[in-house]
Amino acid sequence: MTDLTRLASWLRCPVCELDLEPVDRLTLGCANGHRHDVNKRGYVSLLRGGSKFIGDTAEMLDARDTVLEGGAYAPIAAALAAAVAPAAHVLDAGAGTGYYLRAVLAASPGAAGLAMDLSPTAVARAVRSSPEVDGLVADTWRPLPVRSHRVDAVLDVFAPRNLPEFHRVLRPGGTLAVVVPRAEHLASLREAGTMLDIPTDKAEDVIASADALYAPLAREHVAYDLALNDALRLALAGMGPSARHAAASPAEAAETTVSVDVLTFTPR
Repeated sequence: MTDLTRLASWLRCPVCELDLEPVDRLTLGCANGHRHDVNKRGYVSLLRGGSKFIGDTAEMLDARDTVLEGGAYAPIAAALAAAVAPAAHVLDAGAGTGYYLRAVLAASPGAAGLAMDLSPTAVARAVRSSPEVDGLVADTWRPLPVRSHRVDAVLDVFAPRNLPEFHRVLRPGGTLAVVVPRAEHLASLREAGTMLDIPTDKAEDVIASADALYAPLAREHVAYDLALNDALRLALAGMGPSARHAAASPAEAAETTVSVDVLTFTPR
């Protein structure tokens, strides 16, 4: 059963920016009379008009589950949880199926999370995965339908970043945690043409672009070798943008390197 009061407590109206409140069993509304239906699966879509971006497909999410639930990125989740916890209210922007959000919530007993993603299928899976997770379908690049200073932490893991909006929704003293790949991340798969190339200055770009709004807290390099089999090779290629641009080839490297930076900031 959806906790409509808890879901509404994160949100503001995408039309007029007033706080949303429960109106009836499956409806949220604001004082100006705007109404927004809550899906029976326990999430709300607050998209305004069309988006030029496309959310992950069910096939991409299945691939992501193969990678994440199989533990391939567990060290990243552990580093993220350690960097953020304790946090009572956590927004995961680009949450996918909620894997990293659940890891952070597990390190903060009693915490609640909001899984935000452009893909309704992803949000439905995230909500279903934990009673502590509420769901929001929204476009990260647009003004977020989230109340100002509402969250203790924002997670952004391999996802688009709307730094001004993240700053607005974070409370003073809150934490923004960003995970970005390093140049050597999954290099053996990219060299084989299985995956898209990665810019070599990802972390530096984030740090520079965040400087006006955020003070840096820490930068942690997480790196390890990952043994591969055919299923994992296909899933790694199929879980992200490469699924739309490159054909996976399962007969390549026996292992690859996972290498990311976990960056944390606090609002200035």
